[in-house]
Amino acid sequence: MASYAPGSSGPQIAPEDLLTLLAVARLGKFTAAAHSLGLNHTTVSRRIAALEKAYGDRVLVASPDGWELSAAGRQLLPIAEDIEAALGRIEAHSNSALSGTIRLACPQAFALEYAVPALTELQAQHPGLQIELITATQRARQYRSGVDIEIVVGRPDAPRSIAKHIRDYRLQLYASQDYIASHPMPQTLDDLADHRMVYYIENSLRVDDLDEAADALPRGKGFFRSTSVHAHVLATSRGAGIGILPDFLAHGNSRLVQVLPELFSKQVSYWASVRHESLRNAGVRKVLESL
Repeated sequence: MASYAPGSSGPQIAPEDLLTLLAVARLGKFTAAAHSLGLNHTTVSRRIAALEKAYGDRVLVASPDGWELSAAGRQLLPIAEDIEAALGRIEAHSNSALSGTIRLACPQAFALEYAVPALTELQAQHPGLQIELITATQRARQYRSGVDIEIVVGRPDAPRSIAKHIRDYRLQLYASQDYIASHPMPQTLDDLADHRMVYYIENSLRVDDLDEAADALPRGKGFFRSTSVHAHVLATSRGAGIGILPDFLAHGNSRLVQVLPELFSKQVSYWASVRHESLRNAGVRKVLESL
């Protein structure tokens, strides 16, 4: 591949090194960038070193969650994007299908109910598009996370990213019919103190909207806790106690009945957190659209 020279003298910058910088800028990690480019970690490291030598400055700086662009790196970013766009136009001329690997992190319930159906349909339309799906219920990362799109509960506080509202749902109280038959039906929220509660492990998520749902209720006399929302649904349907469950998971379960619907129903939302540079990737934009 021909080289790009920012000036009339000195080492020339290779376009492939700029494309490597672009991959690291989007994913934040050498290993993730290497995987997306079909390279190994050593080659990515070597290309970044060659780019820094040719440009005469550091293009990346370390952050708590990966690599960020330095001031010099940000100057090179538009050039790298122009090269990527030019190559994309060449590819699109002969093939309009999307390709490449898109990495998505989202809560387990969102993954199974929404992301998997949408993404498998998208892959059927674009066989060259590869998907890596990580299930995680957590806050949006302030820095790089090694993924292109993060789906989180509650509006993300990540200044370096774009926040996009995806969908709303409600956390409500449910119990199994067998549980209600053998326990007194609560009449007030205070009555919940006499029941075992099914929900997340305390302090395991640090997601404000999910923590607030539990904080609004009295502490039960016992608990069944898990980091898996599907474990919450299963434990509740098997009579472990009264569960704080997403309505879209509980409504279709014939074993569950809603408890105190007039007294407790908390609306929460799924949001996408996406880096500005990631949105320049056509595959990322299409995945976000499909969600």
